[in-house]
Amino acid sequence: MLQASKNVARLLFSTWQSVSITPVAGLKIFPPPIKFGDIEFPERARLKIVERVPQFPSGMRPPKMQKRLRYMRGPEKIHNFLMYRQFGIIATGGGRLKYNHFEMIRLTIGRKLDQQRMFAIWRVDPPWQPVTKKGQGHRMGGGKGAIDHYVTPIKAGRVIIEVGGRCEYFEVKKILNQIANQLPFKAIAVSQQILDKNAAKEKWLEENNLHLWTWKYMVQNNMLGCQKWLSPYDKLWFNKYL
Repeated sequence: MLQASKNVARLLFSTWQSVSITPVAGLKIFPPPIKFGDIEFPERARLKIVERVPQFPSGMRPPKMQKRLRYMRGPEKIHNFLMYRQFGIIATGGGRLKYNHFEMIRLTIGRKLDQQRMFAIWRVDPPWQPVTKKGQGHRMGGGKGAIDHYVTPIKAGRVIIEVGGRCEYFEVKKILNQIANQLPFKAIAVSQQILDKNAAKEKWLEENNLHLWTWKYMVQNNMLGCQKWLSPYDKLWFNKYL
């Protein structure tokens, strides 16, 4: 048995020595480059530096404000589309943007975006809503605390920034995903093709849905008395936006 194994090993070794492998270069076919055509560029290709504190008239005391969580709840109904119809970052949940987040976005875009053929614009306002805070160890009472910083409330579906120019989506996808992952709320990088595809898919599912017991149907018909324990926001958006 041992001698047979040695004979097989010698045969394989001799066969391997007699085989010669010649590298052959294959023919690779690449698609032609995309013709971008006439692309509209904004007046300023770079993101502007936003102000940390809003400017008030001289002699005016900065007003304080309540939390007003309604500014972050529900869907965005106005700034939910891409003006230049190319690429951007869209929030999928509500939250607040601080000045540090604005600077993170601006510096990342400024370092990694080719300013010669690409541009980026803001689609959100600078921080304007005041957030108050009392000092550490301060007892309760004594009125509302002093203004600590300013924020910008964001709703789901709001476009944060837009990126475009003579470029394709795969060139800016990694940069946009990096920024979206560092935001204080859930956000995704999108292109106009992705938005159109998602809208068509949602419309098709709504038209071809064969399941009768949807959230909207059950809430509107008060099945099992659900309207007694549902929140007003579930009655309004049918458990779509938390």
